[in-house]
Parts: sequence; structure tokens; C-alpha cells
Amino acid sequence: MGLFSSPASLDWIVVFLGNPGPRYQGTRHNAGFLTADACEKDTGALLRKVRFHALTDRISLAGNQVLLMKPQTCMNLSGDAAGEAAAYFKVPPERVIVVSDDVALPVAKLRVRRSGSAGGHNGLKSVIARLGSDRFPRVRIGVGAPPHPDYDMADWVLGVFRDQDAADMAAAAERAWEAVKCYITDGPERCMAKYN
Repeated sequence: MGLFSSPASLDWIVVFLGNPGPRYQGTRHNAGFLTADACEKDTGALLRKVRFHALTDRISLAGNQVLLMKPQTCMNLSGDAAGEAAAYFKVPPERVIVVSDDVALPVAKLRVRRSGSAGGHNGLKSVIARLGSDRFPRVRIGVGAPPHPDYDMADWVLGVFRDQDAADMAAAAERAWEAVKCYITDGPERCMAKYN
């Protein structure tokens, strides 16, 4: 029995958004990948198997079969991975949890939602386009806003966390993974009440 032998046996997909490669490691835009690291540490998962344009692994959470994904496209094409996996396993958008950064939230603050717009986030835009719906849960991790309105947003999100922000984000990534687990095992209402 292989990792992907039974398309019908999957309950959830968790997509951690980020940009692949060492150049982007530790950047604000890679808060999702940071959460994937926390997931691996917590569960023993190894997101190594390449499938659906992503590094993947599969775990069980309270009897739920969960596919973990780190898309290996650029951020703007993250939906390619999420869309292909959801279609293959016939997982509805309501069971595709996306973890991403959010410049509208203070550093390390979490926000869990059952659905919503992309809010200007290109990775979320891509997921919405490929799933054909914005009704998928998301765990957003605050990375803070640029220091002034004229600051280039691309430079900001591709900047690296420093000092206390780096420590706060590592802790936030662990909480974000706990929120994902809570969403799957306890449901959206309890998760949002606990983590928002």
C-alpha cells in the first residue's frame, strides 16, 4: 500500500504556503512553511515525497487521514498543488486548510477563519482560483505591516524575521499547527474561540 494508494481514504488536506528554496527561508511570506516545520517536529512527519507540485506526507489525527503539503511552485501558483490534490482525493474545499502569512495582523497573532477573500494574498488568490471556491478554512499568521505606506510590499514579505520577531514567529508557528489540529479534531467553532 503506497502513500497515495487510496484516493477515497483522505479526510483533510493541510496546505502550508511559502516559497521554496534557501533564498526564501525565514522570510515573512514563508510563515506557512515555518508552521510545516512545527508540524514535522510535533508529529514526526517528513514532508519529503514529491506529489502534486508539493512536498507531502500523510498523518493520522484522531482517526482523520490528513495530507500535509508544502507547494514547491512559487507562492503565486500555490493553488496548483492544493487544487490537484483536492481533485484527486475528492476532498471538498471545506476540508482544505491553508496556512499563510498575513500583513494585516500584528507579528505572531493568529486568525482562524472558515472562509473569506484572499485579502490581497497571491497564494490565497491562487488557491481560491484552483479550488473554485473561497469557502476553505485558513489559519493566518501575522507578520506585521511595512513600517511606512511607501515601503515596497514585495520587499517586506520577502524580508527575514530578526531578533525578537524571529523568536515570536517560531512560537506562533507552533500555535498555528496546534490550531490546525484543533480545527480538525474539535471543529471550527472551538478552534476559533481558542485561537482568535
